[in-house]
Amino acid sequence: MHKVNIRERASVLWNSFCYWWGRRSLQSRLVAAYIFIILGPCLLVSVYSYRAINNTYVRDAIDKNSYVLQMEKLHILNQIEAMERAAQMAYSDKTVQNYLVNESDPSLSELIDFNTTTFVNMNRIQINNPNIEHLRLYSGSRNVHEIWPIIFREDRVSMEPWFQKALELKGQELWSFQSKDPDLMQRYSGNPPEGQPKVSLLREISIPAGHHVGMLQVDMLLSRFTPKTYTDVRDNQSQMFITGDGVHLFTRPDNSFVLEHPKLTGAIAKRLQKYAETGEWEVRYKENGKSFLLIHTPLTEIGASLLNVVSMDSVMERISHTRNLIIGLNIGFIFLVTAIAYVLNAFILKNLRRLTETMKRARRGEAYTSISIRGGGEVGELAHHFSKLMNTINTLVAQAVHKQALSKEAELRTLHNQIDAHFLYNTLENIKMLAEIENQRAISDALTSLGGMMRYNFKWSGEYVKLRDEIRHIENYIEVMNIRFEHPVMLELGIDAPYLELEVLKMSLQPIVENSVKHAWSTMKEELAERSISIRISEAAGDILIAIRDNGCGLTPERLSELHESIYAKEEPGADASGFAAGGYRGGGIGLRNVHQRLQLFYGGAYGLEVRSEAGKWTTVLMTLPKVLLTGDRQT
Repeated sequence: MHKVNIRERASVLWNSFCYWWGRRSLQSRLVAAYIFIILGPCLLVSVYSYRAINNTYVRDAIDKNSYVLQMEKLHILNQIEAMERAAQMAYSDKTVQNYLVNESDPSLSELIDFNTTTFVNMNRIQINNPNIEHLRLYSGSRNVHEIWPIIFREDRVSMEPWFQKALELKGQELWSFQSKDPDLMQRYSGNPPEGQPKVSLLREISIPAGHHVGMLQVDMLLSRFTPKTYTDVRDNQSQMFITGDGVHLFTRPDNSFVLEHPKLTGAIAKRLQKYAETGEWEVRYKENGKSFLLIHTPLTEIGASLLNVVSMDSVMERISHTRNLIIGLNIGFIFLVTAIAYVLNAFILKNLRRLTETMKRARRGEAYTSISIRGGGEVGELAHHFSKLMNTINTLVAQAVHKQALSKEAELRTLHNQIDAHFLYNTLENIKMLAEIENQRAISDALTSLGGMMRYNFKWSGEYVKLRDEIRHIENYIEVMNIRFEHPVMLELGIDAPYLELEVLKMSLQPIVENSVKHAWSTMKEELAERSISIRISEAAGDILIAIRDNGCGLTPERLSELHESIYAKEEPGADASGFAAGGYRGGGIGLRNVHQRLQLFYGGAYGLEVRSEAGKWTTVLMTLPKVLLTGDRQT
């Protein structure tokens, strides 16, 4: 019900707008049309330009920050290489391996020798790589002597989560991100300061393979591992993140986007999970009405990811400024075009207003005077045709009156014929029954045909009938007339079934057939063995051609010429409806002439009759009419 009310209201509003629009002047509608025509392309161009500029700004922002991200990734790869190189140097030192494996207490000389040579080399590895925070070796032996800050017993870290993971890898590298760096040496009796986030390279030491000896750990603070992620330079437009194991985000603690947008962490986690499953990454993100670009690059070497989260505030500000500029230019352009169109239309439509005023005076019945439009063009052509129209109005009115008179005459004739029609029908039925009782089949059939003809004549419901009805009436007429003749007339029909549905004027074919029956064989000295009338239908150029042909005596060229003059002669002043002039002259061919005039009156001057004949052989009457079904739809 609610939807119906909305549709009704919309329909009422639309009708009101159409009524209001139809009452506007032509100049106003032309100006509105110009605005609409110009506004459409302007909007399309503006939208296309705006989107292109928008995409350009966004693409530039993505390219710029992607470059920064790639540079940071290159720095991280260098740090990874330095940590791996340090771990390899410590792992491959045989003296260190033997020291970690030793289950007995070493002698004093061995400790001094190890401390002055091997331990110094371990320190030199860290000194040569100043970004490395810790290089630590953990021994599984309980008898090993710890040498801080490099060599420790592994029971200090055996409870750490990363320790078990490293053992499961069986000597392969494990990269672990940790949020703090605990103090293994326990140098602080009170609350120890929390360490900074770090990344650790861990590897189990197995000598020989499969025999656990200890653990290797190389640590680097994230502030050195990825400086731009923990930079001290305050940038409110972008922020880098690095994700470790478990999709944990590491970034600077202050001025972070995460503080103002708490859903950002979850969105990044979902995108990382989707990227791991499908390899697809969604760059754009929006929260609390603010837009961000999430630019991502994987760090496959350590199983992590590096992200650059870019705020779109500055980009959107530039886009908004560009949009306002485009809108302002469009408005100014439309105002300019409107003013120009109004002035030009006022000049162009001046002659049209003159013509309109002349038409109004003619409509009010005032005397029409010629109108002169200088300059020609459509308005001048319209004025010319208006003058022609005024000159032919009387002719058209006369034709309409004549057509109406013919229709009224047919109606009156029908009403006259319908008087006592039922009495005649009943009488014919009674005579038919008597003929059947007396076994007079020929008389009964003739009465049936005669009754059909009477019903067809009396029933005048309109000017048009189907061709099948007119053909049936002709068949009844032939059957009735054959009672009179010793040699019957044969009716041959060459009509395809689809043509039987065509629209024809009622009583348009029967007069032609009647003319043939009465006159075709009247002057022949010898009786023909077979008298025939054929009706054929063909189609040419979208029109229907009906040919009614008899095999009678035909017409001489002189008689055919006289018949044409009678059929095609224009109506003479003072002539009555029967074709007789006031002086008593009768043109001849009245039936054909009436049919021809009716065809032209109802279908137009391009249609009508044409008589062709060859003396002593045949006569053909061609009827041309449009191809129209009884519904009135012209067929193409």
